[in-house]
Amino acid sequence: MNVTIRDLMTDPALFGDQFSGESWTPWRALLAGFYGLELTDDELAIWAELTAQEAPDGPHDELWLVIGRRGGKSQCAALLAVYEACFRDHSNKLALGEVNTVRVMAQDRPQARTVMRYITGLLESNAMLNRMITRQQRESIELNNRTVIEVGSASFRSTRGYTYGAVIADEVAFWRSDESANPDAEIINAVRPGLATLNGPLIALSSPYSKRGELYQTHKRHYGKPGPVLVAQAPSMTMNPLLPQRVVDAAMERDASAAKAEYLAQFRNDLEDFISRAVVEAAIRLAPLENPVVWGRTYFAFADPAGGGHDEFCLAVGHREGSKTVVDVLQARKGTPSTITKEYAAILKQYGINRVRGDKYAGSWPADEFGKHGIQYLANAAPKSDLYLNLLPGLNSGRVELPPDDRLVNQLSSLERRTSRAGRDSIDHPPGGHDDRANAVAGLVACTAKQRPRSQTIHLKYI
Repeated sequence: MNVTIRDLMTDPALFGDQFSGESWTPWRALLAGFYGLELTDDELAIWAELTAQEAPDGPHDELWLVIGRRGGKSQCAALLAVYEACFRDHSNKLALGEVNTVRVMAQDRPQARTVMRYITGLLESNAMLNRMITRQQRESIELNNRTVIEVGSASFRSTRGYTYGAVIADEVAFWRSDESANPDAEIINAVRPGLATLNGPLIALSSPYSKRGELYQTHKRHYGKPGPVLVAQAPSMTMNPLLPQRVVDAAMERDASAAKAEYLAQFRNDLEDFISRAVVEAAIRLAPLENPVVWGRTYFAFADPAGGGHDEFCLAVGHREGSKTVVDVLQARKGTPSTITKEYAAILKQYGINRVRGDKYAGSWPADEFGKHGIQYLANAAPKSDLYLNLLPGLNSGRVELPPDDRLVNQLSSLERRTSRAGRDSIDHPPGGHDDRANAVAGLVACTAKQRPRSQTIHLKYI
């Protein structure tokens, strides 16, 4: 049965009731053109508006969608997953024992499972497709045509070794990882070889963010240009006319720069990289990861407490060598905060430190907990942005030595500078990112620069 994507969206026996309405017209025109179907005059006008191209002359290999929030991206991701899994026959290309995998990847598993709920709903809504299901789990659905639909978090390690019939990258502009500075590029490069056997499409859908990453670079290279890579761009209300205008208006009133990206599908102009990766890497010592204690040396410390979850409880210990700050120790742990505090107190005493500065996390809790172990905790008055602004000249001038910690490098090089309408700069991690280790190091550098050694430390002595 040769079913096209247009059939899937308009045939009442399939999903016509869900996707045949007038509000889905832009999506139908876009997806029909992506798969190389002939477009009507009305669809050609929509196609030109979305892609800045003339009529398609055949199917495309990749589809990159720069679409505003609430524009229907997740529902279309589910629709495309079902179409590629159920209506594209690859059995003659599969080796014995090999399966066709249609994979949907998102920033994290909860986001991926949102798309899986849409996929499950589509399959179960149609009796014919529901009969194809042979096994169903939380993050995968096996079908009777040697195809598996899988959803999962974006990780280049977990994407290798598959034979892909399609890969769908959801909200790719917001993929972040402490293990990689460019997770979107690494993951996309990792899945492309897996698509080659079945000639499956790569489909990336996302609201835009800053002018960096694979979404922006692909838009810059391919938007408006004919070829195997199709890029479409549209505001939320173009793709979803049912979205109330008041939602967009309220977002524009709260934060125009953010709303232009979220609802008007424009890459942000108010964001830029704060520290280049080259500058951070130039500050890294080759070894060791931690410097041993040196008798007679004055040490400083800064803590970035965390209460569990995805954040790390971090501690940085260092000293001054002339005008240079050396980060001797950087610890980062997850677990019970009280247990970690006890362990960190032991490290501080090892380096002769009885006072530690830190951020104002959780009110008096850090001070009370460190106090149980004889360590005075002093909350830092300076905001995080000021710590980063103080760190930058030290890194640029080579006056900071960092340990060989890959996550620290990624966190520092991922920091973003945002300029407000009042002209004030704020520095923070991107959405979905972390800066716990970076914050601990920035706080330590501030301590060594501004505090008198004897007021913050104990000198080590022979006993």
